[in-house]
Amino acid sequence: MRIACPLCGSRDSREFTYRGAAVLMDRPDEADGMQDYVYLRGNVAGPNDELWHHTVGCSAWLKLRRDTVSHEILHVELARGVT
Repeated sequence: MRIACPLCGSRDSREFTYRGAAVLMDRPDEADGMQDYVYLRGNVAGPNDELWHHTVGCSAWLKLRRDTVSHEILHVELARGVT
């Protein structure tokens, strides 16, 4: 699988580390149900937004839209607000 890093171009997926579903970027206030945020995850079959880190490259955080059935990458952009 190849991932098109917006900063480095097309790279092998072994340069990247999967960090979880992109919904993790939408952290709620502690009063708004932190337990659901921590423990409940969807198991989407089909297009899903994911966070990836370009570990062996430019160290950029990416938000990918990837089909979990076919592994086709539909969209790649820099993730905002991720440290």
